[in-house]
Amino acid sequence: MKNYICELCGYIYEPSKGDPDNGVAPGTSFNDLPETWVCPVCGADQSQFEEEN
Repeated sequence: MKNYICELCGYIYEPSKGDPDNGVAPGTSFNDLPETWVCPVCGADQSQFEEEN
């Protein structure tokens, strides 16, 4: 699973870690995130994320 980076603030979503503070279990791929999930740092929606190279 690939990491995704927020283009607005630089936060990196790592599927191996998930986002437990916001109800996303480790092992959750970016494509499987709930539609309501937003960047935990700046609040950007998922459209602001790009696949990390």
